[in-house]
Amino acid sequence: MAAPILIAKNKETLSVLLPKMANRHGLIAGATGTGKTVTLQTLAEGFSKIGVPVFMADVKGDLAGMSQAGGGNAKLEARIQELALTEFSYQKSPVTFWDVFCVKGHPVRTTVAEMGPLLLARLLNLNEVQSGVLNSVFKIADDKGWLLLDLKDLRAMMQHAAENAAEYQSNYGNISAASVGAVQRGLLELETQGADQLFGEPALNLDDLMQTDAQGRGVVNILASDTLFNSPRIYATLLLWLLSELFEKLPEAGDLEKPKMVFFFDEAHLLFNDAPEALLQKIEQVVRLIRSKGIGVYFVSQNPLDIPDVVLGQLGNRVQHALRAFTPRDQKAVKSAADTFRSNPKVDVATAITELGVGEALVSFLDEKGIPTPVERTFICPPGSRVGPATESERSETIKSSNVFGFYEKHLDRESAYEILKGRADQTATEAKAEQEGFDWGGILGGGSSSKGRESVLEAAAKSAARAIGSQLGRQIIRGVLGSLLGGRK
Repeated sequence: MAAPILIAKNKETLSVLLPKMANRHGLIAGATGTGKTVTLQTLAEGFSKIGVPVFMADVKGDLAGMSQAGGGNAKLEARIQELALTEFSYQKSPVTFWDVFCVKGHPVRTTVAEMGPLLLARLLNLNEVQSGVLNSVFKIADDKGWLLLDLKDLRAMMQHAAENAAEYQSNYGNISAASVGAVQRGLLELETQGADQLFGEPALNLDDLMQTDAQGRGVVNILASDTLFNSPRIYATLLLWLLSELFEKLPEAGDLEKPKMVFFFDEAHLLFNDAPEALLQKIEQVVRLIRSKGIGVYFVSQNPLDIPDVVLGQLGNRVQHALRAFTPRDQKAVKSAADTFRSNPKVDVATAITELGVGEALVSFLDEKGIPTPVERTFICPPGSRVGPATESERSETIKSSNVFGFYEKHLDRESAYEILKGRADQTATEAKAEQEGFDWGGILGGGSSSKGRESVLEAAAKSAARAIGSQLGRQIIRGVLGSLLGGRK
């Protein structure tokens, strides 16, 4: 049985997270600068030590320091002494770096088909009608067996559907030029933001996120997100896709002694901002059911009100840092956060939330029966890895020592919808050119001199017919021209 993870401590109580309850999900909340990042790092490090792989996004670049041993921080040294952590030691965690833009980690890619029309519609900010057209185009590609791997595949497929809208209308519905144009503009915008690097092959294998090192520690997968975060819709959609893929591909696991993996969703409010109802329902479904797959999901947000109630109700493990009550909304958030904790007569939760210092938090985890423990006002235990960023050389060394180094860096571009449609267009152009070159219009109509003056009009026409006979369009033209010329002769 995996040992409990020590997260926080005060003079009387140890706040520990039970591994078998860790897949009941959790919440880390608090205003900027109150210590959420250190709490996230402590939790991730604790999971790693008991052999649980972790995935998290590094929005500010601070989490990269987990790849290095800590030390040399006077404030953390003082906290270690204050909490009397006698068994504490500095130690780096096994880390794998990932980056959509292929700069600060191994490339993260998925295919257009794997992302699917629902998430792509959200990524492109499409309305209901435009989303319907996108669904139709995906269905056309599926029925024809044309792979949608990268953005150029989808662009080519949208153009093909628009050009053949009349042919597809009866089976796939109306494909309007306006809706296709909206999708194409959205794809162009994604490309200008660099999101074209997200789509392609080799696509990310989820097994590569669920590794342990030689010592049995879970690998901490860190997605470099300081640049990606500038495109919040892309950031949120990518993380939701990863979560959805874990949900769809992992088998049912039931109640385990510890999770198969823990997924941290930083800046969680971006996941729910402007999300259509269909997507919110999918998020709720994933969060509610992924527990049975052995996956724990922990949302990190400045304000608990950023997370819908249907999702918030699924988060049994809570770490609440300080909130500021400067506005009516802030005051509502304080009251809401206070009401979600199991009461403790020793703690005035509503007052404490506004008084907590940096690194101090209100903590309530699930006990062995799945019941929230009474809330405690505690100090978060410092992590053993470095608090702060890694240097470029340290990051580079970690990347090169990874088991997946060299695999995802080799970009593949196999035949898919773009190549198929381009090949068809090239063939059509070649046939049209051959058809055009196959006629001596001057000789047929008598309006110009022939290179062989002895040839009659009918002989020239016959040779033109022979050259163009391979094309269906050519045969139709020949039947019309020769029919009118020969039909007048008796």
